[in-house]
Amino acid sequence: MGRTVIIFLTSLRVEMKKSRFKIWLRAALFVQFGGLFAFYFDRDITNGYFNWIWVVMLFMLFIPAGFWMSCLVPMQVDHRSQAVTLSLDRVYLILIWVLVITKLIASHIPRLVPVSDVIMCIILGIMCGRLGGIGLRVRYLKMEHGFLHRKSQTGHADT
Repeated sequence: MGRTVIIFLTSLRVEMKKSRFKIWLRAALFVQFGGLFAFYFDRDITNGYFNWIWVVMLFMLFIPAGFWMSCLVPMQVDHRSQAVTLSLDRVYLILIWVLVITKLIASHIPRLVPVSDVIMCIILGIMCGRLGGIGLRVRYLKMEHGFLHRKSQTGHADT
């Protein structure tokens, strides 16, 4: 029984490294952060600290930064399982943690509430851009290595 559990955990770890799992995990985190931050944005906008135009502008401004950061994500092509695996990007992890901690501190100081809102916009913009960039890189790698087939003009997959 112990050996079966070890085999299961090993296979689960391999699956968790694959791009599909990692992309869905990042998307879920983005949705969670977005929902939580929407609550804070609504509260701060209602109280006059911030406005939705700034939220959208700052969010859009940091999407390219996240897109650029997607180039830092280590990816490997596994021909045996026809998958792309992603490794941990420490730069992004440290950046997000620093931003989240800074946001938490700023949100508890009344004069710095707008700074907290700016940081939330930065976090969401970076997360969104990075998620899109990772998705495009994975798709490109899969197509380059023949894991996906391009559709021809007739709509059928080329072989």
